[in-house]
Amino acid sequence: MVAHSMRAVSFASVAFIATALLGGCASFSDDGGMDAVSGMTAPALKADVAALRSDDDRIAAERSVAALLRRPLTADAAVRIALLNNRDLQAAYDELGIAEAVRVRASLPPSPKFDLSRLAGGGGLELEARIVGNILSLASLPVRADVASDRFRQAQHRAVEATLRTGFEARRAYAEAVASRQISGYLTQVLASAQAAVDLSKRLGESGSATKLDRARHEVFYAETATRLAAARRRATAGRERLVRALGLSGGDLAFALPASLPEMPAQTVNVKEIETEAIRRRADLQIARLEVEALAKTYGLTNATRFVNLLEVSGTHKRVKDAAGETIIERGMGVEFQVPLFDFGETSLREAEATYRQAVNRLSAKAVNVASEAREAYAQYRAAYDIARRYRRNILPLRKTITEETLLRYNAMQIDVFALLAESRERIAATTAAIEAQRDFWLADVNLKSAVLGGHGEPNAASASSAPSASAEPAGHP
Repeated sequence: MVAHSMRAVSFASVAFIATALLGGCASFSDDGGMDAVSGMTAPALKADVAALRSDDDRIAAERSVAALLRRPLTADAAVRIALLNNRDLQAAYDELGIAEAVRVRASLPPSPKFDLSRLAGGGGLELEARIVGNILSLASLPVRADVASDRFRQAQHRAVEATLRTGFEARRAYAEAVASRQISGYLTQVLASAQAAVDLSKRLGESGSATKLDRARHEVFYAETATRLAAARRRATAGRERLVRALGLSGGDLAFALPASLPEMPAQTVNVKEIETEAIRRRADLQIARLEVEALAKTYGLTNATRFVNLLEVSGTHKRVKDAAGETIIERGMGVEFQVPLFDFGETSLREAEATYRQAVNRLSAKAVNVASEAREAYAQYRAAYDIARRYRRNILPLRKTITEETLLRYNAMQIDVFALLAESRERIAATTAAIEAQRDFWLADVNLKSAVLGGHGEPNAASASSAPSASAEPAGHP
């Protein structure tokens, strides 16, 4: 009778613990984790972030994109379109939804297993019902739920990184597309002037006022300009298509208009104080690595605490047995099933967990060093690009204009020949093209600086993403 009471108390205790743990289970958030993503990305990108999870969301996004495309595209509009229309980004948000589902599932107690059997033979009938619960999974539930929460926060930072990457890539593609178009437009004007000079030299040649050498020089200048224009148009086409891919456009949306020139540079540079500290504090990929170390530390502690028992299950047994006379006999009992690592006493699991944790710590330290260096380099490139572009605008181009005007005056006064005039034209074309490229490089450096501080630069590391442990997985060493 005492043994029966103890068994009753044991099963009641297990049921009570399970009921208490159910009260602490996680639930799905109303925003699906997107509020945190928007809070970390919207100020930097100057655009709202939205996960399109219904037909109504997609229809609203299509209308917003169509409205933005009706006007000449700006850099900010390009970012907004990319955040609404880029399907790779929406796939990254779907990964966030998957991670939240894993987090909620990891917070739930293990489901009991019901084993029903019907045995006949020997003149009697036996019915057995057994409920099996994984006590170790139940006891480790708080730690596993905590680790799953860390994994969900990692997924949020991966969504942040994907959002930043999409927005910054849209800005880069926009700057390159507009600069290529601007250079192409400038060379188109130069070609028209070169064609007029060729036509004039032909007429002067027919009247004997221009030599054959002068005509040849005009014609080769025209041919060189036409070749440059063809190359510029090829780059403009490639730049536009890269922008199309960054924005996720297709079909009728491809007829969008770009401005004729890049936006003006700011009057002064961004003053970033302690840029290394700022990057280490805010970089999304560094936050992911930090959370990885935290999750592994928790998993390591769990592995160390349960290193001698891999699996422990308790089962409550309830039997109904019919004897030969047809009377039912009820038998109750309790069974325990466990697995002990007989050959290594958990040493391999412990060593693996320790090595995995040290590996994550070392990678975090290395990444912090790299992030600080990348931030310094990006800021140096930003300042240099600003100084170069400003020098072209304030010094080189005005001086080139003066030299061109003076050269033309001397040519009209017959003080220099056509060779000197065309040489100056070539130098002016090269200087103007370089000035446009310098302005483009500044805007690219501006994006790269933000990327170095916040994250989202380069391509996502598919290998590391695919090898990241699942939040729903059991702690190391537990099959």
